[in-house]
Amino acid sequence: MTDLAIAADGLRKSYGDKVVLDGIDIRVPAGTIFSLLGPNGAGKTTAVKILSTLVSADGGQAQVGGHDLAADPQGVRASIGVTGQFSAVDGLITGEENMLLMADLHHLSKAEGRRVTAELLERFDLTGAAKKPASTYSGGMKRRLDIAMTLVGDPRIIFLDEPTTGLDPRARHTMWQVIRDLVADGVTVFLTTQYLEEADQLADRIAVLHDGRIAAEGSAEELKRLVPGGHVRLRFTDPASYESAALALGAATRDDEALTLQLASDGSQRELRAVLDRLDAAGIEARELALHTPDLDDVFFALTGGTDQTKETVR
Repeated sequence: MTDLAIAADGLRKSYGDKVVLDGIDIRVPAGTIFSLLGPNGAGKTTAVKILSTLVSADGGQAQVGGHDLAADPQGVRASIGVTGQFSAVDGLITGEENMLLMADLHHLSKAEGRRVTAELLERFDLTGAAKKPASTYSGGMKRRLDIAMTLVGDPRIIFLDEPTTGLDPRARHTMWQVIRDLVADGVTVFLTTQYLEEADQLADRIAVLHDGRIAAEGSAEELKRLVPGGHVRLRFTDPASYESAALALGAATRDDEALTLQLASDGSQRELRAVLDRLDAAGIEARELALHTPDLDDVFFALTGGTDQTKETVR
């Protein structure tokens, strides 16, 4: 069995009478991307803060990087890196100076600090901007610098709390590749996001957080199978073919004005072949065939109701 980078049982956290986490369990195999998906206020940031030792849980237990969260918080901190949705970059100094400052905080020698800084700036395509004030960087460059700073201590587990918030689509896709590259190097990534496409593109496993609880967990494909609504939609060009197809296919939802038929389907090749075989047997050809299978949007709205929750308290 793959070693677990993160294992948490029954984590609880409340602020006053607001229950933010209500006994959640988390398992993250080493070298994978785990995404905690949920609407604003669902408790994603609180989970990151607890697992990265920034706040204490009210209940439950966890191990991160093989270190007990309560008994050995320093061991946890030594094995992780944390990048939040708001950049920790100091805009008043250059990108290189930000990196060297981080190297000093990790007690690297001057020579080692400069070596690591040069390597990471090159890795994240920031060498050309290294001598410029970070305040002049674009949002995507600042986020790459933020992650580069996180990697100075060579952590094997990285918490990325909504890392692409506020980025344009091009910068977001660049950041996705950065995350994939980290995992290719053996790093474990714990990613929180409210972007459904992001979780779908990146995560090996996804947990949907709602009302302080894990509403569902699995791979993207496993979660999509939880939600009904898959269907095949057939459009015809003439009423005669449309009527013949309706008779041949039986239980189909009709749209007489648009000359379309809709049949429930799980999207499998077997089901699609069965539909086409029935049409072929009747000598009917559809003008268009469209397949819809549930996506993470459907899963998210089905599990959370599609509404933002009260913003979680951050302390």
